[in-house]
Amino acid sequence: HHDTLGWEVALRTGLREDPDVVFVGEMGDYETISSAVTIAETGHLVFSTLHTNSAAQTVNRIIDVFPEEEQRQIESQLSTTLEAVVSQRLVPAIGGGLYPACEILLSSPGVQNIIREGNTHQIDNVINTSLEQGMVSLERSLVRLVKEGKVERDVARKFTLKPQEFERMLR
Repeated sequence: HHDTLGWEVALRTGLREDPDVVFVGEMGDYETISSAVTIAETGHLVFSTLHTNSAAQTVNRIIDVFPEEEQRQIESQLSTTLEAVVSQRLVPAIGGGLYPACEILLSSPGVQNIIREGNTHQIDNVINTSLEQGMVSLERSLVRLVKEGKVERDVARKFTLKPQEFERMLR
């Protein structure tokens, strides 16, 4: 309460400054997620963070924070405003340091339809079949790090959500 009386007041005041980009920070609750979506709907580019394990989990977490009677509406809103989800894991490198392994989901008509229709269980399949559109699965990112000699195979395997797919891609 030093600079503002609350989140909503700060947000309204900030939007009056006509920003091109808004960084919301951690979207940990209904109010913050709702505000971020509303800001995006007004045409602002919104960046935020959310602690999840994958792009699909990110989309689900955003939807699931809303009461059941509002979920169809947020699916519709999210389908038109979401531009990308980057899910990142920092993986220990050979010789020290860390490398990011990133899963990338980009908006496309197919992704928009999946979100709007509540079929988020299909997001992983879309990511896996849309490499040419710039989408990358976590497993593909981990495999690249191993093949480039940046990360040990056993270390990368600990970070995958789909060990069999990871092993198949390494062959």
